[in-house]
Amino acid sequence: MSGQNAVTPSAEGIAASIRAAKTRGLPPVHLWDPEFCGDLDMTIARDGTWFYLGTPIGRPELVRLFSTILKKEDDKYFLVTPVEKVGITVEDAPFVAVDFETKGEGRDQFLTFTTNVGDTAMAGPDHPIRVERDPETGEPSPYVLIRANLEALIDRKSFYRLVEVGEHHEDWFGIWSGGQFFPIIPSKDLPA
Repeated sequence: MSGQNAVTPSAEGIAASIRAAKTRGLPPVHLWDPEFCGDLDMTIARDGTWFYLGTPIGRPELVRLFSTILKKEDDKYFLVTPVEKVGITVEDAPFVAVDFETKGEGRDQFLTFTTNVGDTAMAGPDHPIRVERDPETGEPSPYVLIRANLEALIDRKSFYRLVEVGEHHEDWFGIWSGGQFFPIIPSKDLPA
């Protein structure tokens, strides 16, 4: 026996660990690679609600804290501290883009998105927008990259607003931001 106590991961323990680290800004999770400690019964629903042990986490500051230590490796999501790494379930994207601001127009337009956990990202080469379409229904699911492999699903009201500032470019309807065009749908597939 190594003389170390076995640790069972818990949301409370992880929150205490990250509060103790007292980092400014986002913690450097990309530098942390602790041993995997197991899965935690935590889920991020498609609508951005975080659940622990089947119950919604009702404290926004706790959700924000957890969101800062979220990491994606391959197709799996983890909460990571310098000493713990626990798996969690993400139904779609870990964040929801709930609003955006527009500056400029056309090719000179800049779109800055805000997520449900308070992150912001200006769409452009470093924060691309992509749209997946359901092959059966054609329904779009738009996403914007927020940080380090972590995307936000753009909510419906924001997507409708994006369409309002969209335009046609090289046979596609889409939007400009940060000098880059992001296609949404082929122009020929739009209703007349």
